[in-house]
Amino acid sequence: MPPRRFLADAWPVGLGRHVLPEVDSTNAHALRLAPDLQGPAWFLGLSQTAGRGRRARNWSSPRGNFYGTLLLHPTEPAEQVALRSFAAALALRDAFVALTGLPDSFRLKWPNDVLLNGGKVAGILLESSGLGSKVQHLAIGIGVNLITHPDAAMVEPGAVPPVSLLSETGLRITPEAFLDALAPAYARWEATFTTEGFAPLRDAWLAHAARLGEEIRARTGTATHHGRFETIDSQGNLILAAAGGRMAIPAAEVFF
Repeated sequence: MPPRRFLADAWPVGLGRHVLPEVDSTNAHALRLAPDLQGPAWFLGLSQTAGRGRRARNWSSPRGNFYGTLLLHPTEPAEQVALRSFAAALALRDAFVALTGLPDSFRLKWPNDVLLNGGKVAGILLESSGLGSKVQHLAIGIGVNLITHPDAAMVEPGAVPPVSLLSETGLRITPEAFLDALAPAYARWEATFTTEGFAPLRDAWLAHAARLGEEIRARTGTATHHGRFETIDSQGNLILAAAGGRMAIPAAEVFF
């Protein structure tokens, strides 16, 4: 099936665009170049040889999928800088909806995944560099299963099964076309974040959250907590209504 026709927004003014035939990791590449870059820039790798996900896990990188990094030079405190993961998730959803016309098919999974028909289609990885506690450079890495996805047998038991945009919708989107939709979508949420703060992002994210109000499991480094996914707070923490009371969880693996 051909891609849905849509009128792409103009590329944001002052935003760099670098398309690399092959790269080890778009995040690593962007952070290496960060000291010499004056403004924000996107890096798109058509192939990755050392892609990685959260907790240093290997990220399968077959050609045809999307491997991109947005490099920013933030000025906020580190805890606020990290909230841009929610801006990235919202921008991903906007790009998917613009390309497919299927707004009801995409949900956002805390803390950093996008689901399509209940399966994982995209993930986000934030990495940074700086001096002391100050974040000088932020790399927002995004991987999208455009045409293929890992075998479900390769993910751990209980994890959300991976899917691809092609397998679920029949649409074949190129990485370059996906970036054309994603870059302006992210620019809109970045502008909202820097002018209005996290509150509007929090509201929008909750409107599209997966399993909100339902029972989930949140596994931290030391324990697994069971409870109802109640909300996220003003710092982006998962609020879990557990048997022992409400818990604010800053980082965890979530299972449904």
